[in-house]
Amino acid sequence: MKILRNYLNKIKPNFEEGGKLSAFRSVFDGMETFLFVPNDTSKNGVNIHDAIDSKRIMSFVVIALLPALLVGMYNIGYQNALAAGTLETTTGLQMFLYGLLLMLPKIVVSYGVGLGIEFIVAQLKKEEIHEGFLVSGLLIPMVVPVGCPLWVLAIATAFSVIFAKEVFGGTGMNIVNVALIARAFIFFAYPSVISGDSVWVATEPVLGLGAAAPDGYTCATALQHVANGGEVLGAAGTALSPCDMMLGLMPGSIGETSVIAIAIGAIILLWSGVASWKTMFSVFVGGIAMSLLFQYTLPENPVAQAPFYTHLILGGFCFGAVFMATDPVTSARTETGKYIYGFGIGAMAILIRVLNPGYPEGMMLAILLMNVVAPFIDYCVVQSNVNARARRLIKKN
Repeated sequence: MKILRNYLNKIKPNFEEGGKLSAFRSVFDGMETFLFVPNDTSKNGVNIHDAIDSKRIMSFVVIALLPALLVGMYNIGYQNALAAGTLETTTGLQMFLYGLLLMLPKIVVSYGVGLGIEFIVAQLKKEEIHEGFLVSGLLIPMVVPVGCPLWVLAIATAFSVIFAKEVFGGTGMNIVNVALIARAFIFFAYPSVISGDSVWVATEPVLGLGAAAPDGYTCATALQHVANGGEVLGAAGTALSPCDMMLGLMPGSIGETSVIAIAIGAIILLWSGVASWKTMFSVFVGGIAMSLLFQYTLPENPVAQAPFYTHLILGGFCFGAVFMATDPVTSARTETGKYIYGFGIGAMAILIRVLNPGYPEGMMLAILLMNVVAPFIDYCVVQSNVNARARRLIKKN
């Protein structure tokens, strides 16, 4: 690390004002502050001096995402082997490497497009590069199916970065979750890419890994089976066990299937203090409450009659509760508001699933809707506290 630090110090003058590479100053600054804690301190005003800056916070989130990402890669290969009927002859390493080959291009495209736009904006505005896309760039490929074309992913990433982030001023100024806007863009602009039955399982070999599935092979997600009132089936057409659902060995968006991997990520986020347990806990409470309510009020609705725990472990519910709802930029910031915000997301997700069987997921729209409402929730909480204090002051006088 000392060698790297010395090298950066040596080339830094080239990027300073008047240097031959000064046009790329923001790019150099972004790389330097990502690798090392900045040693600059504020000169005046009231400030908090801490080694944990926003880049370090984003790094914790990336680390928390890794278990879900790695399981998602393995699951890509596992589902391909099931669909092709080669499960018994395919090793776990081959499954993982196959998933890695399919996932890596999506990550490269996401980061390449998103960071490219942010670099350009930073240069034009002569500002530092915002670090928020360090997380969004990984989230975007994790919330899409394996069959999502790279060109669609590139367009969605560009749209989300420009219209959900940069037009509002960059990291910390966006009012909705950037990764979910990318998914929403794909859902509304290219619905067959994210809601069809032929996009959830990879069906072609890549560089000698994987196997070809039968011609015309399709496979619905577990939530689609629930919405149709049937048994939850996997890629091979056999019923999924609760263990399969918890492990994430089922068709779905790449990073959203494994409850266990997501739980590990949740522990990391809570231990590091990056995420709020109040928001996370309230999402599950809201989902359970709404699910139980519908079980008693809509006896003929197949989605409503699904056990509450089925709603929690299927689809993007857990992933959204842990990684999306807790986004500190777009969620509620008051302590009481976090309970209301989280409960609203969980309840809204089940509401959409039950009353709109054509869209069995629900979590994406629920979080985006509550993102918009979050400032109003905080305003009401603050005003309630102000009014309560005013009443106490009047009563004392």
